[in-house]
Amino acid sequence: MSTLPLSQSKDASALTELLAKSFLKGKHLLSVKQFGPAELDQVLAVAREMRVATNQKRVLNILNGVVLGEIFYEPSTRTSTSFDVAMKRIGGQTAILNELHSSTQKGESLVDTIRTVGQYTDAIVLRHPDENAVDAAAIVSPVPIINGGNGAKEHPTQGLLDLLTIMEELGTINGLSITFVGDLRYGRTVHSLCELLLHYRVTINLCSPPSLEMPSELTRQIQDRGQLGVTSAELSSKTVRESDVIYCTRVQKERFTDLTLYEKVKDSLNVDPSVMKDAKSNMILMHPLPRNSEVPPEVDKDPRAAYFRQELTRNR
Repeated sequence: MSTLPLSQSKDASALTELLAKSFLKGKHLLSVKQFGPAELDQVLAVAREMRVATNQKRVLNILNGVVLGEIFYEPSTRTSTSFDVAMKRIGGQTAILNELHSSTQKGESLVDTIRTVGQYTDAIVLRHPDENAVDAAAIVSPVPIINGGNGAKEHPTQGLLDLLTIMEELGTINGLSITFVGDLRYGRTVHSLCELLLHYRVTINLCSPPSLEMPSELTRQIQDRGQLGVTSAELSSKTVRESDVIYCTRVQKERFTDLTLYEKVKDSLNVDPSVMKDAKSNMILMHPLPRNSEVPPEVDKDPRAAYFRQELTRNR
């Protein structure tokens, strides 16, 4: 992979101009509620420009000398790796804190960890099971905090890349019928994407087991803005036929205190080849991953399965 200073890149002019206008410069990224239509346009424009450059296997020295701290109190494959790779593609570095080998094991509090790591880094991406952790971290952090997932509440960066994936796969977001399937109660990626879809003309369908329904407040918001379509405990053939996007999520065992309930619902809504037979030829099937049995491997070869292309959006 070659290294190219931003000033020498043919993409430099447009990208430098976009970055100079960034509303996020020096700020925390805690929630998708920070984004209005203008902010979304700005962030997605930067993402597209960076993708052009990184697809050519070049390192853009946009963040030369900048270090991103990664603090994950929950397991992560995609989010942690994608932040690491993305930083390296734009000239930065990462300092990854393994929570199991940190002073957390000696009883150190989250805020003390943030204060400490913030002395060594220029920004911190934080994942934590407590929904309020990112807000607590932002209060004491000397550097910007990026929310890498706060409990079952939000996953802002995943929501943004999902929005970009839909736009790149289908050419638009307005006018689409988007169906969310699976664990909508604890699915933080679903929560973030639904909040972002507030700014578009879409129909949102919600299909989940009764015990895993979307939080009532978010469902009300979707209904109040005139976007709510079908709500059901089943994924009907009619809903499948009318969907432009099916966004499937796994039932998250780690969120259940009663494993008997988990066993009852874990396989209740699957998207397998028999379901895909009813779908439009130009629809896309998305999944934030990891998956269990809700989308079997037989679906992977279907060109409408976009979840691994969705992954590429993370670091390009």
